[in-house]
Amino acid sequence: MTTSDDAATGRRDRKKRQTRDALAAAALRLVAERGLDQVTVEEISEAVDVSTRTFFNYFSSKDDALLGDQAVDIARVLAALHAAPLEVPALDAVRLALAEIIDEMQADAPLWLLRMEVIHRNPALLPRLVASSTETEQAMTDALAARLGIEPEQGYPALVVAVTGAAFRVAMMRWARSAGTLSLADLVDEAFSGIAAGLPDPRSAS
Repeated sequence: MTTSDDAATGRRDRKKRQTRDALAAAALRLVAERGLDQVTVEEISEAVDVSTRTFFNYFSSKDDALLGDQAVDIARVLAALHAAPLEVPALDAVRLALAEIIDEMQADAPLWLLRMEVIHRNPALLPRLVASSTETEQAMTDALAARLGIEPEQGYPALVVAVTGAAFRVAMMRWARSAGTLSLADLVDEAFSGIAAGLPDPRSAS
């Protein structure tokens, strides 16, 4: 049974999520229009009609607002990887772990496509993105190794994470080039299927 306290907590969480999303969207829109160095935290806050103090309740910097909450996404993917049945092969387990994130990206395609455009047009954001990706890959490698009952240094977990990460990035780039008209989930599935098949030469099918 849902109590009034639970309902109130749910409303607060939704409001927080809405505020976070609004700040991220405003940051992306303004930077896309003006450029990275021409937008301040104060202007982002004003666009959402909140104080700068509220902004910093959600993001530690302008760059964080542009790139999204990587830590939260990592935690969710790791939890989903942990929850996948142990009999599921490593490659399929990683795909299952990405499912919720992929569905949310597809549902919020305009925001994600704008984010990818902003990152492409502002290379100064790349070092932070690369650092976050490195942390994600290490966390995924450790989680996959624990799942398989082997040491991360054996190589296999890191290889699975690296290959699937590359497949995910390729699918995202194809999705962006299609302006979101293609299904991100289908593109990821196609990429993962190619890996599972050993990346056969496409000419062999002709």
